[in-house]
Amino acid sequence: MIRPAHTILLSALMAGACASVPAPAPVAATSTQPTPFSSASSLESLPPGWKPYRLTRFKKPTDYRLAVDEGKVALRATADASASGLHFDTLVDPREYPWLVWKWKVPALNPEADNTLSHVEDSPARVIVVFEGGREKLPDEEKTNFDLVKATSGNDLPYATLMYIWENRLPEGALIPHHFTSRIKMIVAGSGANDLGAWHEERANVLEDYRRAFGEEPPRIRAVGVMSDSDNTGAHTVAWYGDIRFERP
Repeated sequence: MIRPAHTILLSALMAGACASVPAPAPVAATSTQPTPFSSASSLESLPPGWKPYRLTRFKKPTDYRLAVDEGKVALRATADASASGLHFDTLVDPREYPWLVWKWKVPALNPEADNTLSHVEDSPARVIVVFEGGREKLPDEEKTNFDLVKATSGNDLPYATLMYIWENRLPEGALIPHHFTSRIKMIVAGSGANDLGAWHEERANVLEDYRRAFGEEPPRIRAVGVMSDSDNTGAHTVAWYGDIRFERP
């Protein structure tokens, strides 16, 4: 079964598979930690290693820019009927670094969004983890997607993707299957209107979340990213992202 282009392009772009996004450079084994947003020497450019990705040239990109909030440099994402993200190439063994830790702030919800419904699947804030792997372990229907992207872009799809999202209704920890592919799973990390407008630190056990989501042992992590999207609902949303890091047990 051929999946809709929106989903295929999301995964392909996380792999650097679109002409508008440079392909990832070879990753050194020591490149574990994403460069902190708070370490930026200027608000005019992203910290080293962070790169934009677009779902498609036909979608309006979300606006990402560094700004000072509560005395610290952070990333401000403004989605206005838009969808795009930022990603950072890395190479991490989740058995050695199982914890993903980040801070984020959502000032207001998108009341029309519902990530259980494909036509309104938007979120003001997502933190994305992409895993490496090959075609041979994919289910047959996903091999079709893999081959399609490989043929059209020359790049491989990520083997699996976890998205930690801010959701309106479901409780934290809820697992949401993606509507068009079994290789993307969403996990609710922020929920509802509790403490909107305040900074939250999240700690996700990527190792255990991967096992729960995909029923297997995880391969290495090859990229992390953020995405704020409102293209399906046409809404205007704002989110803030703080530093993202991996931690040992």
